[in-house]
Amino acid sequence: MKILIIGSGGREHALALACKKSSNSHQIFCIPGNAGTESIAKNVKLEINDFDKIRKFIQESKVDIVIIGPEQPLVDGIVDYLNKFNIKVFGPNQKASQLEGSKIFTKNFCKKYNIPTANFGVFKNLSESNKFLDSCNFPIVIKADGLASGKGVYICKERKDAKVACEEIFSGKFGKAENILFEEFLDGEEMSFFVISDGETFYNFGTAQDHKRVLEGDKGKNTGGMGAYSPSRLEDKKLNNKIINKIINPTLKGLKDIDTKFIGFLYAGLMIINNEPYLIEYNVRMGDPECQTIIPKLKTDLVEVINACINKKLKSINLEWYEDKSLCIVLCSMGYPDEYKKNIEIKNLDKIHLANNEYIFHAGTKKINNKIVSNGGRVLNIVIRSENFKKNREKAISLINKINWDNGFFRKDIGYKVIN
Repeated sequence: MKILIIGSGGREHALALACKKSSNSHQIFCIPGNAGTESIAKNVKLEINDFDKIRKFIQESKVDIVIIGPEQPLVDGIVDYLNKFNIKVFGPNQKASQLEGSKIFTKNFCKKYNIPTANFGVFKNLSESNKFLDSCNFPIVIKADGLASGKGVYICKERKDAKVACEEIFSGKFGKAENILFEEFLDGEEMSFFVISDGETFYNFGTAQDHKRVLEGDKGKNTGGMGAYSPSRLEDKKLNNKIINKIINPTLKGLKDIDTKFIGFLYAGLMIINNEPYLIEYNVRMGDPECQTIIPKLKTDLVEVINACINKKLKSINLEWYEDKSLCIVLCSMGYPDEYKKNIEIKNLDKIHLANNEYIFHAGTKKINNKIVSNGGRVLNIVIRSENFKKNREKAISLINKINWDNGFFRKDIGYKVIN
């Protein structure tokens, strides 16, 4: 079976490695991939938004299954486009992808289907927004409506910070802004809850907790994710049932009401308050770096699972998991999430010997003249799976120290709530 994975991050490297281990795959392609995927797959230099060229490559290479990693092509309708040519794709269609593509769509969806979420308001311009800010209570959460690579969220403790957030969003920092979303601040603990669905059946696909803030102690600017661990310390059977009954089931029913179904990974970003779940956001794909912590825990053949999903036969699969704990630390380029240099060589990677259940997933890397260099803000994901979170973090930090990359930095406190 030939498999194509769209994307170039750590998530896609983790998916590619899992597919490589499958007895059901014999060739893997990545568009465009990175230096890590290049060692286990064939990277193809195409733009992920050039659907026509991607389709031609799929047909010429006789690809059997396409797996979409990142959100942008899903929101732009790549699944709908490829389905027109009878190409098998794992991922939700454009209508279902609105759950991530528009935060305002999702908030209105929650309101209609009584899905617990923060109270909210939508404003159309800076004048309306500032008028509301002059009379509201703080802290408040302000969000750009569309995709923002995990960075378009502001938690504002004071009016002056909120006004800066509104100015940045309406000035186009995250793309053209026709609306802005204000939410009440929910004070609880976050949790990432994943399901996999074939449109008829869904299974839980693990939990995780990521660290979005760039600085230790969860301080500083928002990033795409500085690290993660799985499972969440909050996970238990009672809470899982609440999440499924109050959030997942109503969502899948609501999608059917608008004449669509969800096929793929659905990621519910939750706030847990007194053991009650509230939806913060939906992602219509695996999270990054949460994917890198969850996929190594999967015992069942990933290609078998995805193929069953595409053919609406997920209920024929028995999902099995390792009971271990998994932790990921992201090694970033100095300066991230602001300005940073690219094309800085990472010299010691070939000297690293990984033991069982130790992984280095590439994110922002590429090869130039057979040398691995940085090509993004989040560069490498160091993932360890064992029976103990503390041991995982110590091993991950030890590997990062061996890599000894002068241009890199990382958070040393990933998982502090479950370790300390």
